[in-house]
Amino acid sequence: MIPTVHVDRDHRGQGRYTLTDTGSGRVWGVCAEVEGLFREPLRGTYELFGWVPDGAEVRGWVGSRIWLVPEDRALDAWLLEDAESLGQHGGADGLVLTGLDDYEGPPEGHRAPVRLHDGYRWLGSCREFARVLPPEQVEPPLVLRGLAPSDRLRRALATGTRRTLDLEEAWLEIRDDRGEPLTDRLLRPKVRTWQPSSCRTDMIDLELDGYVAPVPGYAQPVWERWLTGPPDTAGAWAALETRQRGAWLDLVRERGCRLKHQDRQSGHAYELDGRHITDEPGLYLALGEAVNGPGGYFGGCLDALVDCLRGNFGYTAPATLLWRDATTAREHLSRVLAPEGEQYDLVALVLEVLTNGGMHVTFR
Repeated sequence: MIPTVHVDRDHRGQGRYTLTDTGSGRVWGVCAEVEGLFREPLRGTYELFGWVPDGAEVRGWVGSRIWLVPEDRALDAWLLEDAESLGQHGGADGLVLTGLDDYEGPPEGHRAPVRLHDGYRWLGSCREFARVLPPEQVEPPLVLRGLAPSDRLRRALATGTRRTLDLEEAWLEIRDDRGEPLTDRLLRPKVRTWQPSSCRTDMIDLELDGYVAPVPGYAQPVWERWLTGPPDTAGAWAALETRQRGAWLDLVRERGCRLKHQDRQSGHAYELDGRHITDEPGLYLALGEAVNGPGGYFGGCLDALVDCLRGNFGYTAPATLLWRDATTAREHLSRVLAPEGEQYDLVALVLEVLTNGGMHVTFR
């Protein structure tokens, strides 16, 4: 969440990016351009030995969330996010996968068989896997170009000691072209260098180390669309593939949780366009737009949906929801897989949550 900030009076300029100290809420500086925001994050690489696919070969992008389930169930399933297949290794019976594993990736040294699924279907199994350690990589800096620095930042740079150049923890707050808060990124920035900017003599280009969460390339078109402002027509996400829909949902969630929604009176009738609900992000995007219009948010998972039904997100119970083309969601989401591989009906669970929250659902 973007914290309340106290902008220095002399630096109330308009800019897309604001660097704000998380402790005091004071602004370090404001700029209109950032380099290094969009780049591929460092990925883990795994070789799966004795790979046996369940059906088609696993090629290219595999899925947003790939679960590795130990066949002996001695340990919980592990998550590999945004996984890609590099294919078989050297013609052997192995498969090489890359992905983001910082959250709850596989433990080092595990040698027992595992099965893999993407939340929708089983992909295959292997007798063991090993993490391939990548060569040492240096994180590129985050460059804030044309930054209007606060007096506090100017003093820190003028002092120039290791202590003053360690900004400890900061939010990079990001606004759209309308000046509305869109999202933020948490940084632990240390000043690498700075120089006068070519934009104006009173501005600088500031290079920071310690950037935490880059935006991957596949999400960049989604961000660029949202940076122009929220969509004014429903279904702008419909043509996107699943991981881009996930990126769209992330921005919808972050923006939606900042907005102050005016709850409608009870008895309101909503209408859900179900034609494009072919995956889980699509389900929550369509539901959000049904309740709160284009780009609207109304939950991004079951627990969040429960919270939204309690109020403060545009909804007051009781109400009705007409779900059009529900067969699409039932076809794609009635037999999904939990992390450990158990099959469940996501559509049925969503309907149960809606009903318990006072939403009477009908279909057409």
